[in-house]
Amino acid sequence: MSDEQQGSESFSEAEKAAMKERAKELKAEARASRKREAGERAVLEKIAEMPQPDRGMAERIHAIVSEVAPELWPKTWYGMPAYSRGGKAVVCFFQGADKFEARYSTLGFNDAAYLDDGNMWPASFALKALTAVEEERIAALVRKAARELDGR
Repeated sequence: MSDEQQGSESFSEAEKAAMKERAKELKAEARASRKREAGERAVLEKIAEMPQPDRGMAERIHAIVSEVAPELWPKTWYGMPAYSRGGKAVVCFFQGADKFEARYSTLGFNDAAYLDDGNMWPASFALKALTAVEEERIAALVRKAARELDGR
């Protein structure tokens, strides 16, 4: 019996295929959402473990990245808060000074950030404190890194 003969109570093969595809999409979205949520929890836990002033800077950087580039996923990377495209390639990360007993914290950008500027450009920045000036610069760098990723 054809779909037309069965009446309006039956779905066409195309409709069934579309529903199956949508079910796959919903499952994939749920898995991705759980993965992103797990990454968010892990980053917030790592930040909470940091001593001051690292914790305060990491909290601000997390807020800035979340605001200006929500498409970047939080995750931990070598035990540091990091932000990636879809949970894969790390775009940027924060390394607290306490982690390696350094005299400053670091905001770093990996090659996935595409901050290219000629033949030489900075890929990491020393941080001793965050003021509105540094926060604006961080926001601009993260925004550029995320924008450049969209174009590739």
